[in-house]
Amino acid sequence: MKASTIRFVDRWLGIPACALLTLWRRLFDWRRPAGPIRRVLVLKLVEQGATVIAEPALRAVVNRVGPDNIFFMVLEENRAILDLLDIVPRENVISVPRGGMLATIGGILGGILRARREGVDAVLDFEFFARSSAVMAYLTGASRRAGYHSYHGDGPWRGDLMTHRVLYNPHHHALLAFLLLVEALWRDPEPLPALDIDVNSLDTTLTRFGPSPGETADVRQTLREATGRDDPRPLVLLNANASDLIPLRKWDDGRYAELARRLLHDDPEVFVAFTGSPSEAAPIDALVRTVNHPRCFSLAGRTTMRQLLVLYTLADVLVSNDSGPGHFAALTDIDIITLVGPETPKVWGVLGPHAHRVSIDLPCSPCVSIYNNRLSSCPNNLCMQGITVEMVLRKVRDVLRERRGRASA
Repeated sequence: MKASTIRFVDRWLGIPACALLTLWRRLFDWRRPAGPIRRVLVLKLVEQGATVIAEPALRAVVNRVGPDNIFFMVLEENRAILDLLDIVPRENVISVPRGGMLATIGGILGGILRARREGVDAVLDFEFFARSSAVMAYLTGASRRAGYHSYHGDGPWRGDLMTHRVLYNPHHHALLAFLLLVEALWRDPEPLPALDIDVNSLDTTLTRFGPSPGETADVRQTLREATGRDDPRPLVLLNANASDLIPLRKWDDGRYAELARRLLHDDPEVFVAFTGSPSEAAPIDALVRTVNHPRCFSLAGRTTMRQLLVLYTLADVLVSNDSGPGHFAALTDIDIITLVGPETPKVWGVLGPHAHRVSIDLPCSPCVSIYNNRLSSCPNNLCMQGITVEMVLRKVRDVLRERRGRASA
């Protein structure tokens, strides 16, 4: 289902659904949480990059209830990274199928029924102000529901369906926001939204990805077939794609092609590979033909999600639009250069010691936030157009120089 369709359904069906269920709750639903939390459902339907950021929060849940008692509902096309993180048992992942609005709604209803059968007694709504996830949380029948609440218009209205109503803080990174939802769920809801927690005491580390020797050998073979070299290094990866959730984040394809040409011209040893999903293979192949260089090749559609992370362990630099691959790469030691425009890295920035970014300061940027459901009225992404090939090229050169220095040391 397209992002535009999801937003349309969430607004025009979600608002009346939240209103009706809020009325029902206030008139007839007098349940109060009782006893310890035993089984937890996490709702995070979209954005694989956000799932990576939520990894410390998922670990915190597992530490409290055990791996067998955590469930996760996600759209089928966004499941791959969750399986790769290997925190939630695969049999506990409730995957909502794609294939049109009716199939998706049917999958969501089936997931709600599964949650009720499993005896889920607590829900963590990791979607930011989505009405559909608030409705789903309530319909599970769980007696504890933690999620974001619009107290005074600070965020889109989605009724009063949470028992643990958390105030969204736009000054926290999303990783910390997810962790604080977990902390709130295990607190008395009465004092909320106040939380007397030292955020520095929370474990915010991301688990490192480590491939097996066999996995590394398989990806090396793919590189060998593409380049004729056993170890094509230094290897720069370019992710020229951005999800349709926020298309304003996309840097122009022509600039990616020009960046590749400049890198290959300046350094006779460097290799450049464009990455992407199978659905992106055709336009990526066209980009590679535009570059027209023997050391430039496409890996779009040639790797699974897990193999993509293995590739990151074998490469030196990833240049990416502000989207999921940058967060995936943060699980490895590759240097990540993110091109940032309509969003703020303070909330969604790639984390880790090897994260870099290129951006320009415009008075209108960032223009998307949690408060506006990450929508923008901007018709012209000047914040991305202002990022020149020369700016990115200079950053790649600096990072490669630093990596060579670390290697020699």
